[in-house]
Amino acid sequence: QVHLVESGGGLVQAGGSLRLSCVASGRTFSTVAVGWFRQAPGKQRELVAAITSGGSTNYVDSVKGRFTISRDNAKKLVYLQMNSLKPEDAAIYYCAARRGGYVDDGARYDYWGQGTQVTVSS
Repeated sequence: QVHLVESGGGLVQAGGSLRLSCVASGRTFSTVAVGWFRQAPGKQRELVAAITSGGSTNYVDSVKGRFTISRDNAKKLVYLQMNSLKPEDAAIYYCAARRGGYVDDGARYDYWGQGTQVTVSS
């Protein structure tokens, strides 16, 4: 069992930065893949970035070069560093985890946090 709690969201001007954190509980954190998803009003949920238990990363094209996902297994933390934020990045961001490797289908993630709001003003 893995319990996830996100933090770090807030209001930022376009071009600014935020770092989201996801802290996990559970003994098996180091063996799970973790993804950051986002959902804006009226839009489908999308996988923004993911990191496997081995540290391999994947990003949606719209955030490549701007966002960086990383993990610290000792602290049971996953970060999403978001730079050069755009108004279209505004959404609720969710941390999710799954046993196994990378997938971009949220339905295949087993554990979810409650979400953190990111607002980007233009």
